[in-house]
Amino acid sequence: MSAAEIDGFAERIRSHRGGMISAWVGIPDATLVNHLAQEAFDAVVLDMQHGMWDMPSAANAVGQVRLAGKPALARIPVGDFASASRLLDAGASGIIAPMINSVEDAQALVRTTKYPPAGERSWGPSLALNYTGLSGDDYLKNANALTVAIAMVETRAALDAIDGILGVAGIDGIFVGPSDLSIALSNGDQVAPNAAEIDSAMQHAVSRCRAHGKFACAYAGDGERAGELLKFGFDLVIAGAETTQLRSGARRAINAARRIASA
Repeated sequence: MSAAEIDGFAERIRSHRGGMISAWVGIPDATLVNHLAQEAFDAVVLDMQHGMWDMPSAANAVGQVRLAGKPALARIPVGDFASASRLLDAGASGIIAPMINSVEDAQALVRTTKYPPAGERSWGPSLALNYTGLSGDDYLKNANALTVAIAMVETRAALDAIDGILGVAGIDGIFVGPSDLSIALSNGDQVAPNAAEIDSAMQHAVSRCRAHGKFACAYAGDGERAGELLKFGFDLVIAGAETTQLRSGARRAINAARRIASA
């Protein structure tokens, strides 16, 4: 995939052209990321909130994802908006920000991910210029369109404020975190990301995104759940974390070997 095709990710997700499936990686290893990116994922998300990535390793991984011909996104730690602009400078195609619970939170995300007049992103996209092949002037004019700012909706407060969050200029879409949302909606009683109440909340989120002309993303624990969420109308879904996929693959190989050996 060419640089132009990689950087067409933002236009593709905004235009709702078919459901996309992304890898999700928390292990801070750029080689692992490159191997995963060889598969038929539409994108790769680096999880810097609960994963172990630091900025140098994440920047290296962005390059490895792009080398494999895919766009890289990053989920930043809670409130770490300063990292957002640095990751975009490193060539990330989008930023996922957790715990965006209000219009003010959404505006803070936009300030660091969009250049004026939409935001206040500081200038310094050295790697992004290398990857895109654009001149400085052309990158400045096009960067807001080439990258996406995604607000995570994962609390009762965020659900209540969803229309306000989606109404913030510069917020391109939302990402529903069903595990945290299930904890919030059950008042801390359970982690139940596939519960009926969560299904209802997710369908509501998709509906509100469509009403605002913006896209919807969500996390799924496995491929089957990811398929269900695509049927709900989500534009991008996660089909499980790399740790789950790694252990599942190992388990299948071990079980197959033992089954054949004992036959």
